[in-house]
Amino acid sequence: MTITPSDPYAAYSALRRSGPVHRIAGPDGSPSWFVTRYDDVRRALADPRLSVDRSNALPGNYRGLNLPPALDANLLNMDPPDHTRIRSLVTRAFTPGRIDALAGPIRRTADALLAPVVRRGGGDLVADYAAPLPITVICDLLGVPDDVRTDFRAWTDTMLAPPGPDEARAAIGAMLRFFAELIGGKRSIPGDDLVSDLIAAHDDDDDRLNDDELTSLVFLILFAGYENVVHLIGNATLALLDEPKLWDRLRSDRSQLPAAVDELMRYDGPAPLAIRRFPVEDVEIGGVVIPAGETVLLGISSANRDADRFADPDRVDFDRAVGGHLALGHGIHYCLGAPLARLEIAIALEALLDHAPDLALGVPRPELRWRDSIRTRGLLALPVVC
Repeated sequence: MTITPSDPYAAYSALRRSGPVHRIAGPDGSPSWFVTRYDDVRRALADPRLSVDRSNALPGNYRGLNLPPALDANLLNMDPPDHTRIRSLVTRAFTPGRIDALAGPIRRTADALLAPVVRRGGGDLVADYAAPLPITVICDLLGVPDDVRTDFRAWTDTMLAPPGPDEARAAIGAMLRFFAELIGGKRSIPGDDLVSDLIAAHDDDDDRLNDDELTSLVFLILFAGYENVVHLIGNATLALLDEPKLWDRLRSDRSQLPAAVDELMRYDGPAPLAIRRFPVEDVEIGGVVIPAGETVLLGISSANRDADRFADPDRVDFDRAVGGHLALGHGIHYCLGAPLARLEIAIALEALLDHAPDLALGVPRPELRWRDSIRTRGLLALPVVC
């Protein structure tokens, strides 16, 4: 069964029909177990027997991206109690008030980015809008200087799809130097930003964050806050352009935006798979016993199109009961930045509706190109006219 970047959902549907769990080759070719159905995926996301700690993996199984310790000691690789300790620190710094205060700056950034696109009569909505908007937002939140934001985008793209091992190593090395300078600068001159708050947590008498944990946490927030939102904006916009009646419906009634954002996340989210898991004991999922230490891949996008959970799942339906999708995870690894992601998507779409009400695809639909990855669901470009 081949999962194609342009339409993975046909393969997911076939896999769900043929069984709840399948033995597959992971992204690097090593063996994994792929879980396809909603109920199984949701239960597994909250199952404490499924560890994200690589130390629980058997040799030869898929283990995910190999990062240096200074970037690898992050929440996506931690189980309790370390996960609980660090997540509580971020939760206290990532306050609703801080998120709410970003609404105005997000809208001003969206307006400024769209202005030249509208003047030109179109452009690439990924490069011109979907990518620079979230990198600006998350860098403002963290207090990252303007002059390195473009570099971070390039490093991230290289890490996700490296042309070769040398380029990947160079990107990771540059990123490590960048974080060392950022944290050093904030330690000398703290600001009203999330990095300064996390440094304070690191430097207090309890030493609640070690150096690798601090660097890895800043990396994760910046990486996830950029990469996922880029694809959420691009995928959501394309889904609306595919269904002009839905676009027109939002144009006439902006009160539907919150429900629309949630449904668009379900319909075509940016993360087809949850972070890989390793059972700490033999675990039964969907009637299949998975041995301890083997790799489990939880099919988020497959679960979100499961007809046993969502009626007519391959259709965007703003009237669908809100909630229940797994695009932002479930359990202790539920996305910390979920409120910010929802805010960004809603503002990004509203700005498009305001500034480009007649937005349309600039190329035939089959010519759109997608990232060649089963880890990330996103467009390489989204040519539009307006």
